Amino acid sequence: MVKTPISPDKKKLSKLEGIKERSNFLREPLATELYQDTTHFTEEAIQILKFHGSYQQDNRDNRVKGQEKDYQMMLRTRSPGGFIPPELYLTLDRLSDDYGNQTLRITTRQAFQVHGILKKNLKTVMGDIVRSMGSTLGACGDLNRNVMVAPPPYKNKPEYDYAWEYGNKIADLLTPQTGAYYEIWVDGEKVVSAEEAEEVKAARQKNGTGTIFHDSVEPIYGTHYMPRKFKIAVTVPGDNSIDIYTNDVGLVVITNSEGELEGFNVLAGGGMGRTHNKEETFARMSDEIGFVAKEDIYDLIKAIVATQRDYGDRVQRRHSRMKYLIHDWGVAKFKAKVEEYFGKTITPYRELPAWKYQDFLGWHEQGDGKLFFGLSVENGRVKDEGAFQLKTALKEIIQQFQLPMRLTANHNAILYEIDPANKAAIENIFKERGIETNVEAIDTLTRYSMACPALPTCGLAVTESERALPGISDRIRQLLTKLGMAEEHFVIRMTGCPNGCARPYMAELGFVGSAPEKYQVWLGGTPDQTELAQPYEQKMPVQDLEAFFEPIFVFFKRERKSQESFGVFCHRVGFDAIRQFSANYKLGSYMEETTTKTKKFRKNQKRVSVPDELFPRLKEASQQEGRPMNQIIAEALNDYFGKKASS
Repeated sequence: MVKTPISPDKKKLSKLEGIKERSNFLREPLATELYQDTTHFTEEAIQILKFHGSYQQDNRDNRVKGQEKDYQMMLRTRSPGGFIPPELYLTLDRLSDDYGNQTLRITTRQAFQVHGILKKNLKTVMGDIVRSMGSTLGACGDLNRNVMVAPPPYKNKPEYDYAWEYGNKIADLLTPQTGAYYEIWVDGEKVVSAEEAEEVKAARQKNGTGTIFHDSVEPIYGTHYMPRKFKIAVTVPGDNSIDIYTNDVGLVVITNSEGELEGFNVLAGGGMGRTHNKEETFARMSDEIGFVAKEDIYDLIKAIVATQRDYGDRVQRRHSRMKYLIHDWGVAKFKAKVEEYFGKTITPYRELPAWKYQDFLGWHEQGDGKLFFGLSVENGRVKDEGAFQLKTALKEIIQQFQLPMRLTANHNAILYEIDPANKAAIENIFKERGIETNVEAIDTLTRYSMACPALPTCGLAVTESERALPGISDRIRQLLTKLGMAEEHFVIRMTGCPNGCARPYMAELGFVGSAPEKYQVWLGGTPDQTELAQPYEQKMPVQDLEAFFEPIFVFFKRERKSQESFGVFCHRVGFDAIRQFSANYKLGSYMEETTTKTKKFRKNQKRVSVPDELFPRLKEASQQEGRPMNQIIAEALNDYFGKKASS
């Protein structure tokens, strides 16, 4: 018997549920207000605009009491796996100059954002994006957001091809089917785009278990779409370059010994958003659900979406993400409900190798004779500033060589399909524009850090993030250097509010804005993003950063195990031990102690060569033990001569 999806109880609909229902499948009041001579949209239109991939914001730096806000729109691309064809990139570059704030922003979900668009120019900008093989449909709003995929464009590793293929197909499966997007932005014009796979079209209409609404414009979403945003990511075993545990659904490609696709491991229930002082909201890692064969993947995705669609909280939006449904129900009940919609039993989760974070920066073989280049983009901001001309460099390179791009979940960019004969020319363009291409020259704190945009554009920000993190990273590096830990690095992430867009709750050191110039401090995540960090301090004044972290770093240096990372150390020793050490620590005492220990080695020093093969081991021992290399050498020599004397 064919089941019917459960419609929301209209007596309990939140205000936003009513707006969605009255919108005529994402048309009104947006379509009407777009042509009104105003600088901004009403609240109802703003909510519908999100589904089209745009947020209404204002430049908070320009707020003046008694005057209208400096309203502007932010656009976000729908780019599964971070794929940006050359014609789309050049269009975005031009639009950001002509209509935006002259920058582009790579997001932590592999998309581009364009900031600073005025309402009167919105249709022009949207239309140009669509006509350049791009889209913003579904990049925001209560539906499936941009599907993330492990980004390296390897041509000789089939598992990456499968991840890319199915990431795209799942994105298509869950794309809104309403015609509103093209009606509003390109007047219904049929735009050339990639043809949707027949298997995806068939899967969208397949029913029998209650996953679709019959005879509906939106067979999967229905009139009310999802209770909140919904996020999916696809990767391969061992590659955690996309923070797999932070998504509503995570898929891991499983191949056989011949490299043929068998199916996918499935995780569910991750999410970063939370609200300060609301303990019922929290960051959560996803749970293992099981394994699904490749031929059943679309049905399984629909079953999970339908479970959240029909049972997710539509009353309290703070409680509407799928992570809360799984938390409230438990994994067993959730899995049982998904199996009802799926119509099959989900088989056990397959064993996987350990996860590892990779950023794929620098030059790499693509596997087919061509190269790809991973470009570090600090905080994802593509801009020209003084001698640093990243935006101009990328424009020149993509114009000249017509290279496609894949954006990463760490807001970097990968240029690929590069002929080796063009490598030197590309390097030269970057060099002439002041862009560092040597990965080893990038400061490691910067390399492994992320920040959300926050002020001045995000209306939710309570303090700085993107504009603050470079200075904070510099101060942390200076402190580490002072403590004899100059080569130390760890994952730092910062957000201007608790919504967690830069995923600070998975960082080794997370900063979460809690008040103007104050941050929650989260500790205990891991370098590979496999453990959830925990809140250590509620409101750290940014001016107290050095005094706050000096005892923590000294404790780490003294008590860490060999090769132990900062996040793992914090998790192992526990916050009580860190607080106790900090409470008893005298600021500057470590420097006094180190000076006393090494003073006797500073007189009458002679240069002694160390064999090349021993120097890396000596340097590593120095860093781990927090002692100068000459002190270690002196102890070794004393030990040697002592043994000689005794013999």
